[in-house]
Amino acid sequence: MFKAGGPDRFTALGPLGPAPYLCPMPLIWTLKPFADLTTTELYAQLQLRSEVFVVEQTCPFQDIDGLDQAAWHLLGHASNGELAAYARLFGPGIAFPEASIGRVVSSPRHRRTGLGRELMREAIAGIARQFSPQPIQIGAQLYLQAFYESFGFRQVGEGYLEDDIPHIHMVRL
Repeated sequence: MFKAGGPDRFTALGPLGPAPYLCPMPLIWTLKPFADLTTTELYAQLQLRSEVFVVEQTCPFQDIDGLDQAAWHLLGHASNGELAAYARLFGPGIAFPEASIGRVVSSPRHRRTGLGRELMREAIAGIARQFSPQPIQIGAQLYLQAFYESFGFRQVGEGYLEDDIPHIHMVRL
């Protein structure tokens, strides 16, 4: 269950789906196109992406890939203003032929709380709100396959290496 705080703002109030626990704090969810991001929001999401994808995963790669401008940015802020979760949402034909979700990340300080599940539910709902309900494709790190399957994603094609990390393509119909 979610309490609306505007057309693209939601605060988590209820169960997190398949997880047997609740997120310990309400989050404020905001979905914005690139042009509407403040410099503070842009800095926070780039910092979180770098903290996890580059530093934590010890994977130097070109995170700023030229797709941010075409994305809708899903930001989940904790009550103290910290960016706790983030994902990029794309309409069909931008990153993949289908609509897609990418750069799915939660802050290490907010893990093991159900936040990852809440983030994916918000991302899937965001795709439906912005682009209508439709198939969604993701490029997932292989170790997260079961996590994404719990949201209805299924592997398509063979696995591949991206920046020396095993990945698979997955689609949710």
